[in-house]
Amino acid sequence: MARVVLENVSCEFAGGVTAVDNLSLTIEDREFLVLLGPSGCGKSTTLRMIAGLEEASGGKIYIGKEVVNEVPPQDRDVAMVFQNYALYPHMSVRQNLSFGLELRRGLDFWSVAGSWLRPWTWSEQRAARIEIEVQVDEVAKVLGLQDLLDRQPAQLSGGERQRVALGRAMVRKPAAFLFDEPLSNLDARLRLEMRRELKELHRRLSATMVYVTHDQVEALTLGDRIAVMEKGVLQQVGAPSEIYDAPRNRFVAGFVGSPPMNFLRGQLLGESPGEWVFESPYVKCGLAAKSPLPGSGAAGREVELGVRPEDVVLSSAEVPGLAAGEVKFVESLGDATIVHVELRPNGGGKGTGEESGAVVLTPVVLAKVEPRASWQRGDLTSLRFRGERLHVFDLATGEALQRG
Repeated sequence: MARVVLENVSCEFAGGVTAVDNLSLTIEDREFLVLLGPSGCGKSTTLRMIAGLEEASGGKIYIGKEVVNEVPPQDRDVAMVFQNYALYPHMSVRQNLSFGLELRRGLDFWSVAGSWLRPWTWSEQRAARIEIEVQVDEVAKVLGLQDLLDRQPAQLSGGERQRVALGRAMVRKPAAFLFDEPLSNLDARLRLEMRRELKELHRRLSATMVYVTHDQVEALTLGDRIAVMEKGVLQQVGAPSEIYDAPRNRFVAGFVGSPPMNFLRGQLLGESPGEWVFESPYVKCGLAAKSPLPGSGAAGREVELGVRPEDVVLSSAEVPGLAAGEVKFVESLGDATIVHVELRPNGGGKGTGEESGAVVLTPVVLAKVEPRASWQRGDLTSLRFRGERLHVFDLATGEALQRG
Protein backbone atom coordinates (compact mmCIF):
# COMPACT_ATOMS: atom_id res chain seq x y z
CA MET A 1 0.00 0.00 0.00
CA ALA A 2 1.09 3.62 -0.37
CA ARG A 3 0.71 7.18 0.81
CA VAL A 4 -0.91 9.52 -1.75
CA VAL A 5 0.03 13.21 -1.66
CA LEU A 6 -1.37 16.07 -3.73
CA GLU A 7 0.83 19.15 -3.56
CA ASN A 8 -0.69 22.42 -4.86
CA VAL A 9 -2.53 20.50 -7.59
CA SER A 10 -4.77 22.33 -10.06
CA CYS A 11 -6.79 21.27 -13.08
CA GLU A 12 -8.04 23.71 -15.68
CA PHE A 13 -10.22 22.69 -18.61
CA ALA A 14 -10.58 24.36 -22.00
CA GLY A 15 -12.24 27.74 -21.82
CA GLY A 16 -10.56 28.66 -18.56
CA VAL A 17 -12.80 26.52 -16.35
CA THR A 18 -10.94 25.67 -13.14
CA ALA A 19 -12.12 22.30 -11.83
CA VAL A 20 -9.56 22.00 -9.02
CA ASP A 21 -7.75 25.00 -7.57
CA ASN A 22 -4.41 24.65 -5.73
CA LEU A 23 -5.37 21.52 -3.79
CA SER A 24 -2.96 20.18 -1.16
CA LEU A 25 -4.02 16.95 0.52
CA THR A 26 -2.31 13.94 2.07
CA ILE A 27 -3.95 10.49 2.14
CA GLU A 28 -2.02 8.43 4.63
CA ASP A 29 -0.97 4.84 4.01
CA ARG A 30 -3.88 2.46 4.78
CA GLU A 31 -6.30 5.36 5.31
CA PHE A 32 -9.90 5.49 4.05
CA LEU A 33 -10.37 9.09 2.90
CA VAL A 34 -13.64 10.37 1.48
CA LEU A 35 -13.83 13.30 -0.95
CA LEU A 36 -17.22 14.90 -0.29
CA GLY A 37 -19.01 17.74 -2.02
CA PRO A 38 -21.84 18.73 -4.38
CA SER A 39 -21.84 18.03 -8.10
CA GLY A 40 -19.20 20.07 -9.93
CA CYS A 41 -17.02 20.67 -6.86
CA GLY A 42 -13.96 18.91 -8.36
CA LYS A 43 -13.93 15.71 -6.32
CA SER A 44 -14.17 13.31 -9.29
CA THR A 45 -11.61 15.35 -11.21
CA THR A 46 -9.25 15.01 -8.24
CA LEU A 47 -9.72 11.26 -8.24
CA ARG A 48 -9.15 11.06 -12.00
CA MET A 49 -5.93 13.07 -11.67
CA ILE A 50 -4.66 10.56 -9.08
CA ALA A 51 -5.54 7.75 -11.51
CA GLY A 52 -3.94 9.55 -14.45
CA LEU A 53 -7.19 9.89 -16.40
CA GLU A 54 -6.99 13.70 -16.19
CA GLU A 55 -3.84 15.76 -16.51
CA ALA A 56 -2.94 18.14 -13.70
CA SER A 57 -2.41 21.73 -14.89
CA GLY A 58 -0.06 22.39 -11.98
CA GLY A 59 1.34 20.89 -8.80
CA LYS A 60 2.66 17.43 -8.03
CA ILE A 61 0.98 14.09 -7.34
CA TYR A 62 2.88 11.49 -5.32
CA ILE A 63 2.00 7.80 -5.00
CA GLY A 64 4.41 6.47 -2.44
CA LYS A 65 7.64 8.42 -2.94
CA GLU A 66 7.28 8.76 -6.70
CA VAL A 67 5.97 11.81 -8.56
CA VAL A 68 3.47 10.32 -11.04
CA ASN A 69 2.38 13.37 -13.07
CA GLU A 70 4.06 11.98 -16.20
CA VAL A 71 3.38 8.29 -15.44
CA PRO A 72 0.65 6.72 -17.65
CA PRO A 73 -2.46 5.38 -15.86
CA GLN A 74 -1.61 1.71 -16.37
CA ASP A 75 1.73 2.16 -14.62
CA ARG A 76 0.50 4.04 -11.53
CA ASP A 77 -0.38 0.90 -9.55
CA VAL A 78 -3.87 2.10 -8.62
CA ALA A 79 -7.21 0.40 -9.19
CA MET A 80 -10.37 2.39 -9.91
CA VAL A 81 -13.97 1.33 -9.30
CA PHE A 82 -16.48 3.29 -11.35
CA GLN A 83 -20.11 4.25 -10.77
CA ASN A 84 -21.37 2.20 -13.74
CA TYR A 85 -19.37 -0.98 -12.85
CA ALA A 86 -17.71 -1.13 -16.34
CA LEU A 87 -17.84 -4.94 -16.54
CA TYR A 88 -17.24 -6.83 -19.79
CA PRO A 89 -20.74 -8.09 -20.70
CA HIS A 90 -19.54 -11.03 -22.83
CA MET A 91 -17.27 -12.42 -20.11
CA SER A 92 -18.15 -14.50 -17.07
CA VAL A 93 -17.48 -13.23 -13.56
CA ARG A 94 -14.32 -15.35 -13.44
CA GLN A 95 -13.10 -13.90 -16.73
CA ASN A 96 -13.89 -10.35 -15.61
CA LEU A 97 -11.81 -10.90 -12.48
CA SER A 98 -8.88 -12.52 -14.26
CA PHE A 99 -8.69 -10.49 -17.48
CA GLY A 100 -6.64 -7.62 -16.07
CA LEU A 101 -4.16 -10.03 -14.50
CA GLU A 102 -3.80 -11.91 -17.78
CA LEU A 103 -2.98 -8.70 -19.62
CA ARG A 104 -0.45 -7.66 -16.99
CA ARG A 105 1.18 -11.10 -17.10
CA GLY A 106 1.19 -11.14 -20.92
CA LEU A 107 -1.21 -14.06 -21.30
CA ASP A 108 -3.12 -12.52 -24.19
CA PHE A 109 -3.07 -14.17 -27.62
CA TRP A 110 -0.09 -12.32 -29.08
CA SER A 111 2.31 -12.93 -26.20
CA VAL A 112 1.36 -16.61 -26.01
CA ALA A 113 1.62 -17.08 -29.79
CA GLY A 114 4.90 -15.23 -30.00
CA SER A 115 4.83 -12.22 -32.31
CA TRP A 116 7.46 -9.69 -31.20
CA LEU A 117 7.33 -10.93 -27.59
CA ARG A 118 9.17 -14.00 -26.35
CA PRO A 119 6.92 -17.05 -26.87
CA TRP A 120 5.58 -18.62 -23.68
CA THR A 121 6.41 -22.24 -22.98
CA TRP A 122 3.55 -24.54 -22.06
CA SER A 123 4.85 -24.90 -18.48
CA GLU A 124 5.14 -21.11 -18.07
CA GLN A 125 1.59 -20.60 -19.29
CA ARG A 126 0.33 -23.34 -16.97
CA ALA A 127 2.08 -21.90 -13.91
CA ALA A 128 0.91 -18.33 -14.61
CA ARG A 129 -2.71 -19.39 -15.13
CA ILE A 130 -2.73 -21.47 -11.94
CA GLU A 131 -1.40 -18.46 -10.02
CA ILE A 132 -4.11 -16.24 -11.48
CA GLU A 133 -6.82 -18.78 -10.64
CA VAL A 134 -5.63 -18.88 -7.04
CA GLN A 135 -5.77 -15.08 -6.80
CA VAL A 136 -9.27 -14.98 -8.34
CA ASP A 137 -10.55 -17.67 -5.98
CA GLU A 138 -9.16 -15.82 -2.96
CA VAL A 139 -10.91 -12.58 -3.95
CA ALA A 140 -14.14 -14.41 -4.80
CA LYS A 141 -14.13 -15.96 -1.33
CA VAL A 142 -13.64 -12.59 0.39
CA LEU A 143 -16.50 -11.02 -1.58
CA GLY A 144 -18.84 -14.02 -1.52
CA LEU A 145 -18.70 -14.56 -5.29
CA GLN A 146 -17.76 -18.28 -5.30
CA ASP A 147 -21.19 -19.37 -6.60
CA LEU A 148 -21.33 -16.63 -9.25
CA LEU A 149 -18.03 -17.20 -11.06
CA ASP A 150 -19.60 -18.82 -14.12
CA ARG A 151 -22.41 -16.28 -14.54
CA GLN A 152 -22.52 -13.36 -16.99
CA PRO A 153 -22.94 -9.77 -15.68
CA ALA A 154 -26.49 -9.64 -17.10
CA GLN A 155 -27.43 -12.46 -14.70
CA LEU A 156 -26.30 -10.53 -11.60
CA SER A 157 -28.06 -8.05 -9.35
CA GLY A 158 -26.74 -4.52 -8.91
CA GLY A 159 -25.05 -5.39 -5.64
CA GLU A 160 -23.42 -8.49 -7.15
CA ARG A 161 -22.13 -6.49 -10.12
CA GLN A 162 -20.63 -3.95 -7.75
CA ARG A 163 -18.88 -6.71 -5.84
CA VAL A 164 -17.43 -8.02 -9.12
CA ALA A 165 -16.16 -4.52 -9.91
CA LEU A 166 -14.58 -4.41 -6.45
CA GLY A 167 -13.07 -7.84 -6.99
CA ARG A 168 -11.53 -6.82 -10.30
CA ALA A 169 -9.76 -4.00 -8.45
CA MET A 170 -8.79 -6.17 -5.46
CA VAL A 171 -7.26 -8.98 -7.49
CA ARG A 172 -4.54 -6.64 -8.74
CA LYS A 173 -3.38 -5.81 -5.18
CA PRO A 174 -2.76 -2.14 -6.07
CA ALA A 175 -1.01 0.54 -4.03
CA ALA A 176 -4.30 2.43 -3.71
CA PHE A 177 -8.00 1.90 -4.43
CA LEU A 178 -9.98 4.75 -6.04
CA PHE A 179 -13.79 4.72 -5.82
CA ASP A 180 -15.88 7.10 -7.96
CA GLU A 181 -19.39 7.11 -6.42
CA PRO A 182 -19.63 3.30 -6.69
CA LEU A 183 -22.93 2.98 -4.82
CA SER A 184 -24.98 5.65 -6.61
CA ASN A 185 -26.84 3.16 -8.81
CA LEU A 186 -27.96 0.94 -5.92
CA ASP A 187 -31.18 1.16 -3.93
CA ALA A 188 -31.18 2.23 -0.28
CA ARG A 189 -30.98 -1.28 1.20
CA LEU A 190 -28.14 -2.35 -1.12
CA ARG A 191 -26.23 0.87 -0.36
CA LEU A 192 -26.44 0.06 3.34
CA GLU A 193 -25.15 -3.48 2.76
CA MET A 194 -22.35 -2.32 0.45
CA ARG A 195 -21.23 0.37 2.91
CA ARG A 196 -20.84 -2.34 5.52
CA GLU A 197 -18.95 -4.57 3.07
CA LEU A 198 -16.63 -1.73 2.02
CA LYS A 199 -15.79 -0.90 5.62
CA GLU A 200 -15.10 -4.56 6.38
CA LEU A 201 -13.04 -4.84 3.19
CA HIS A 202 -10.89 -1.91 4.26
CA ARG A 203 -10.34 -3.53 7.64
CA ARG A 204 -9.29 -6.82 6.05
CA LEU A 205 -7.02 -5.37 3.40
CA SER A 206 -5.58 -2.46 5.43
CA ALA A 207 -5.52 -0.67 2.08
CA THR A 208 -5.22 2.96 1.06
CA MET A 209 -8.65 3.97 -0.25
CA VAL A 210 -9.91 7.24 -1.74
CA TYR A 211 -13.69 7.41 -2.10
CA VAL A 212 -15.69 10.10 -3.94
CA THR A 213 -19.32 10.78 -3.03
CA HIS A 214 -21.90 13.55 -2.71
CA ASP A 215 -23.76 11.46 -0.10
CA GLN A 216 -22.90 12.72 3.38
CA VAL A 217 -24.21 9.53 5.02
CA GLU A 218 -21.69 7.49 3.03
CA ALA A 219 -18.96 9.96 3.95
CA LEU A 220 -19.74 9.96 7.68
CA THR A 221 -20.06 6.17 7.93
CA LEU A 222 -17.13 5.13 5.72
CA GLY A 223 -14.35 7.66 6.11
CA ASP A 224 -11.47 7.69 8.56
CA ARG A 225 -11.27 11.31 7.42
CA ILE A 226 -13.43 13.45 5.16
CA ALA A 227 -12.21 16.17 2.77
CA VAL A 228 -15.01 18.59 1.88
CA MET A 229 -14.72 20.47 -1.43
CA GLU A 230 -16.63 23.31 -3.05
CA LYS A 231 -15.97 24.89 -6.45
CA GLY A 232 -12.62 23.15 -6.74
CA VAL A 233 -11.36 24.41 -3.37
CA LEU A 234 -10.71 22.25 -0.30
CA GLN A 235 -12.86 23.57 2.56
CA GLN A 236 -12.01 21.30 5.49
CA VAL A 237 -10.33 17.97 6.25
CA GLY A 238 -11.01 16.05 9.44
CA ALA A 239 -12.55 13.07 11.17
CA PRO A 240 -16.32 12.62 10.61
CA SER A 241 -17.09 13.85 14.14
CA GLU A 242 -14.99 16.99 13.59
CA ILE A 243 -16.62 17.77 10.24
CA TYR A 244 -20.10 17.42 11.76
CA ASP A 245 -19.54 18.97 15.21
CA ALA A 246 -16.98 21.67 14.37
CA PRO A 247 -17.41 22.85 10.76
CA ARG A 248 -14.83 25.40 9.71
CA ASN A 249 -17.20 27.55 7.67
CA ARG A 250 -20.82 28.04 6.73
CA PHE A 251 -20.61 25.89 3.59
CA VAL A 252 -19.39 22.81 5.49
CA ALA A 253 -21.95 23.42 8.23
CA GLY A 254 -24.82 23.65 5.75
CA PHE A 255 -23.73 20.81 3.48
CA VAL A 256 -23.06 18.15 6.14
CA GLY A 257 -26.10 17.15 8.12
CA SER A 258 -29.60 15.91 7.33
CA PRO A 259 -31.76 17.84 7.97
CA PRO A 260 -29.34 20.71 7.38
CA MET A 261 -28.19 23.17 10.02
CA ASN A 262 -30.47 26.14 10.77
CA PHE A 263 -29.03 29.63 10.14
CA LEU A 264 -30.30 32.91 11.62
CA ARG A 265 -28.88 36.34 10.86
CA GLY A 266 -28.21 38.80 13.67
CA GLN A 267 -25.57 40.67 15.66
CA LEU A 268 -23.04 39.95 18.38
CA LEU A 269 -23.46 41.83 21.66
CA GLY A 270 -20.92 41.96 24.50
CA GLU A 271 -17.23 42.72 24.79
CA SER A 272 -15.66 40.18 27.16
CA PRO A 273 -15.31 36.39 27.41
CA GLY A 274 -18.42 34.68 28.69
CA GLU A 275 -20.68 37.63 27.88
CA TRP A 276 -21.25 37.18 24.16
CA VAL A 277 -24.90 37.28 23.12
CA PHE A 278 -26.51 36.71 19.74
CA GLU A 279 -29.49 38.95 19.00
CA SER A 280 -31.88 39.10 16.08
CA PRO A 281 -35.51 40.24 15.71
CA TYR A 282 -36.49 36.62 16.46
CA VAL A 283 -33.91 35.17 18.85
CA LYS A 284 -31.72 36.37 21.69
CA CYS A 285 -29.42 33.84 23.35
CA GLY A 286 -26.07 33.53 25.11
CA LEU A 287 -23.10 31.87 23.41
CA ALA A 288 -21.79 29.75 26.29
CA ALA A 289 -18.77 30.67 28.44
CA LYS A 290 -16.17 31.21 25.71
CA SER A 291 -15.46 34.17 23.48
CA PRO A 292 -15.88 33.54 19.77
CA LEU A 293 -13.99 36.75 19.01
CA PRO A 294 -10.82 37.67 20.90
CA GLY A 295 -10.22 41.32 21.64
CA SER A 296 -12.61 44.23 21.52
CA GLY A 297 -14.64 45.94 18.85
CA ALA A 298 -16.75 42.88 18.00
CA ALA A 299 -20.01 44.21 19.38
CA GLY A 300 -22.49 44.86 16.60
CA ARG A 301 -20.72 42.55 14.16
CA GLU A 302 -23.08 40.95 11.64
CA VAL A 303 -23.07 37.17 12.03
CA GLU A 304 -25.11 34.05 11.42
CA LEU A 305 -26.07 31.73 14.23
CA GLY A 306 -25.98 28.03 13.32
CA VAL A 307 -27.85 25.35 15.24
CA ARG A 308 -28.42 21.69 14.36
CA PRO A 309 -32.07 20.53 14.32
CA GLU A 310 -31.33 18.03 17.10
CA ASP A 311 -30.15 20.94 19.30
CA VAL A 312 -33.50 22.76 19.07
CA VAL A 313 -35.81 22.06 22.03
CA LEU A 314 -39.52 22.77 21.58
CA SER A 315 -42.01 23.58 24.31
CA SER A 316 -45.78 23.85 23.98
CA ALA A 317 -45.93 26.45 26.76
CA GLU A 318 -45.06 30.10 26.14
CA VAL A 319 -41.81 30.78 27.97
CA PRO A 320 -40.72 34.41 28.53
CA GLY A 321 -37.33 35.15 26.99
CA LEU A 322 -37.43 32.27 24.50
CA ALA A 323 -38.06 32.49 20.77
CA ALA A 324 -41.62 31.83 19.70
CA GLY A 325 -43.06 30.37 16.54
CA GLU A 326 -45.82 28.49 14.76
CA VAL A 327 -45.62 24.94 13.43
CA LYS A 328 -45.99 24.98 9.64
CA PHE A 329 -45.10 21.42 8.66
CA VAL A 330 -44.41 18.08 10.37
CA GLU A 331 -42.37 15.25 8.79
CA SER A 332 -42.53 11.80 10.35
CA LEU A 333 -39.39 9.81 9.53
CA GLY A 334 -40.17 6.76 11.67
CA ASP A 335 -37.15 7.06 13.94
CA ALA A 336 -37.60 10.84 14.39
CA THR A 337 -39.94 13.72 13.61
CA ILE A 338 -38.89 16.93 11.88
CA VAL A 339 -40.93 19.96 12.92
CA HIS A 340 -40.78 23.09 10.75
CA VAL A 341 -41.37 26.18 12.90
CA GLU A 342 -41.91 29.66 11.46
CA LEU A 343 -40.44 32.16 13.92
CA ARG A 344 -42.23 35.22 15.22
CA PRO A 345 -40.41 38.43 16.15
CA ASN A 346 -39.69 39.06 19.80
CA GLY A 347 -42.40 41.69 19.92
CA GLY A 348 -45.06 39.23 18.70
CA GLY A 349 -47.20 39.34 15.57
CA LYS A 350 -46.01 38.60 12.05
CA GLY A 351 -42.33 39.19 11.32
CA THR A 352 -40.89 41.22 8.50
CA GLY A 353 -38.36 38.44 7.91
CA GLU A 354 -35.30 38.76 5.71
CA GLU A 355 -35.65 40.46 2.37
CA SER A 356 -34.68 38.48 -0.72
CA GLY A 357 -35.27 40.74 -3.72
CA ALA A 358 -38.96 41.62 -3.67
CA VAL A 359 -39.84 38.60 -1.55
CA VAL A 360 -40.01 38.82 2.25
CA LEU A 361 -38.86 35.62 3.95
CA THR A 362 -39.73 34.71 7.52
CA PRO A 363 -37.11 32.45 9.14
CA VAL A 364 -38.10 28.81 9.50
CA VAL A 365 -36.28 26.61 12.03
CA LEU A 366 -36.21 22.81 11.77
CA ALA A 367 -36.32 20.84 15.01
CA LYS A 368 -35.58 17.11 15.21
CA VAL A 369 -37.67 15.61 18.00
CA GLU A 370 -38.76 12.20 19.27
CA PRO A 371 -40.59 9.97 16.74
CA ARG A 372 -43.99 10.01 18.40
CA ALA A 373 -44.16 13.74 19.08
CA SER A 374 -47.71 15.10 18.74
CA TRP A 375 -46.98 18.39 17.01
CA GLN A 376 -49.46 19.54 14.36
CA ARG A 377 -49.66 22.38 11.86
CA GLY A 378 -50.79 25.59 13.56
CA ASP A 379 -49.47 24.73 17.03
CA LEU A 380 -47.68 27.56 18.85
CA THR A 381 -44.35 26.76 20.40
CA SER A 382 -41.37 28.21 22.27
CA LEU A 383 -37.85 27.31 21.15
CA ARG A 384 -34.66 26.89 23.17
CA PHE A 385 -31.23 26.26 21.67
CA ARG A 386 -28.57 24.22 23.46
CA GLY A 387 -26.02 26.96 24.14
CA GLU A 388 -22.97 24.69 24.23
CA ARG A 389 -23.78 23.41 20.73
CA LEU A 390 -24.22 26.74 18.93
CA HIS A 391 -22.09 27.86 15.99
CA VAL A 392 -21.35 31.44 14.93
CA PHE A 393 -20.27 32.40 11.40
CA ASP A 394 -19.04 35.72 10.08
CA LEU A 395 -21.72 37.02 7.71
CA ALA A 396 -19.22 38.46 5.22
CA THR A 397 -16.68 35.62 4.97
CA GLY A 398 -18.66 32.60 6.18
CA GLU A 399 -15.76 31.57 8.46
CA ALA A 400 -16.61 30.04 11.83
CA LEU A 401 -16.09 32.37 14.79
CA GLN A 402 -17.31 29.80 17.28
CA ARG A 403 -17.61 26.07 16.60
CA GLY A 404 -19.94 23.99 18.73
